[in-house]
Amino acid sequence: MSTPPPLTSFRALSFDIYGTLIDWPTGLLSHFRPLLARAPTHPLSTPTALLAAFARHEQALQASSPKTPYSDILAQAYTRVAEELGVQASPNSAETFATSIGAWPAFPDTVSAMQSLSNHYELIALSNITNASISCTLSGPLAGVPFAAVYTAEDIGSYKPSHANFTYLLRGVEREFGVQREGLLHVAHGVGSDMVPAGEMGIARAWI
Repeated sequence: MSTPPPLTSFRALSFDIYGTLIDWPTGLLSHFRPLLARAPTHPLSTPTALLAAFARHEQALQASSPKTPYSDILAQAYTRVAEELGVQASPNSAETFATSIGAWPAFPDTVSAMQSLSNHYELIALSNITNASISCTLSGPLAGVPFAAVYTAEDIGSYKPSHANFTYLLRGVEREFGVQREGLLHVAHGVGSDMVPAGEMGIARAWI
């Protein structure tokens, strides 16, 4: 097994946002509790099962409709999970869920850690999100994190794990910061959405 390059060899760090810096399970589950209360014995009533079901619907929607805004993907996935639970979700509750993502909390150590990293690296956001939602996140839960660039699925026109998103990332960091592939480290929690495609593109990765 080859020795990984030292962190000092990188000039830029790209980050997935939701699930990596933002506490995705806490934010998502807080909006599903009213539905779960109406189906307490359903197999999806546990947090692990519900998160897995949501991810399954979300990924299917992204794959079938890569240009659909992420807020619409969220609302549709919410409705599909409700249907799987055997309960009815109102259009208002689906819309509220979809627009809430910009206020979902960051993990407790996120902002201070990112501020420290910014002293040494260019920080890049690469997210399957709309510009409006990430703007809320950057001015809210991630306020104070000095991202040098933000690349969204809305701008790219596709969702990770598409290689197009990572090609966009590579071209962006080279154009804006003069950073080549070997100078970029991609940091994420998602394996299928981030770790696998980044590796296929020859981008160094760090799983957290």
